Amino acid sequence: MLRVTVTSGVDAGLTSEPAERRAIGTASDNEIVLHDPEVSRYHLEVFASERGISIKDLDSLNGTYLGATRIVEAFIQPGTPLTLGSTTIVIDDAGSDTRSAPTTNVASIIGVSPAIREVAADVLQLASSQASTLIYGETGTGKEVVARAIHDLGPRKDKPFVVVDCGSMPATLIASELFGHERGAFTGADHRHIGAFEQADGGTLFLDEIGELPLSVQPSLLGALERRRFRRVGGQKEVAVDVRVLAATHRDLRAEANRGSFRPDLYFRLAVARISIPALRQRREDIEPLVAHFVEQTTGQRDLSHYFGPQTLDALRQHHWSGNVRELRNVVERALTLGQVKLDTAQHASPETSLLPSYKDARATAIAEFERVYLARVMKLSANNASEAARRAAMDRPYLLSLLKKHDLR
Repeated sequence: MLRVTVTSGVDAGLTSEPAERRAIGTASDNEIVLHDPEVSRYHLEVFASERGISIKDLDSLNGTYLGATRIVEAFIQPGTPLTLGSTTIVIDDAGSDTRSAPTTNVASIIGVSPAIREVAADVLQLASSQASTLIYGETGTGKEVVARAIHDLGPRKDKPFVVVDCGSMPATLIASELFGHERGAFTGADHRHIGAFEQADGGTLFLDEIGELPLSVQPSLLGALERRRFRRVGGQKEVAVDVRVLAATHRDLRAEANRGSFRPDLYFRLAVARISIPALRQRREDIEPLVAHFVEQTTGQRDLSHYFGPQTLDALRQHHWSGNVRELRNVVERALTLGQVKLDTAQHASPETSLLPSYKDARATAIAEFERVYLARVMKLSANNASEAARRAAMDRPYLLSLLKKHDLR
């Protein structure tokens, strides 16, 4: 648990309540709201980790400083002063989490760590709410599991739970997937299509990897969220729906908003409430309960001694788990099938699990590489003139600029 204290600046004397994680900035939805004009809307995030206090600058305009050194990500010791604009903060260890959120009340969320118990407590609290909720976590941490738990524990549990993966389809199809289309709306539209908003009427719409949503589609989504009405593509009549929206991302949308690659007003609308799922390497005490859960799912038995001895469990606890819970599940299932666990601790990856990546992950990597190479080439051909580059690429200049910032090319 961490406690943040402002020691100098316009908010001097402000002290936060103990928590595992705190976001700091001038926007009102930060846990710690500062009034220093030199601090960005979303400036800094701090959280407790096994290596100490972890800090991450959210691509702030004026930066986060440790003495005279500007830092992006680092681990610091308790009591280390940090400078944000004209404000100085100190982060201290506030002791262990004393919250008693029983994970048994959220059967799908497995673990004993304070961090995962905090996630379970947030799920229980938000299940009865109708607030749009943004779920953040690395790939494989279980964002859809958390979204389904919120739905299943809430008043909409008997209504549809509809999933749209915003990162797995071309931008030209996303509007149709979300809002539907009328017959003849575009080439190939030979019948009316009912979109995800209408399919989820009365229930929950889960927008996975919302950070991949193109800027061109973001205004339409914002309008549908604010008005609870929309038009199908090619349609004239407005359709009214009653939908709770949950969204998930592995990107930090606050940093994306600071960079201009994600609309701040859409972020505000999606993140009325937020849940942050910690990486598995930040909660190693959850590995054994998760292994027991996966063994029981696969074999019907919960006694680990038949499959995973103390040395094997210790090796699992030491592994880096870049693929998080999904990678652990794959390792367990393969071990039960092949009779052995192979973990390459030197490479921080498991040969058993580092096979073919998921379609979504592979596609995201390929698109990012294509964007970087294409943008570098078009900027070179345009003598680094953004307007000329946008003309050559047949792109909107603001969107081009956002991509250039995203890939640190401008």
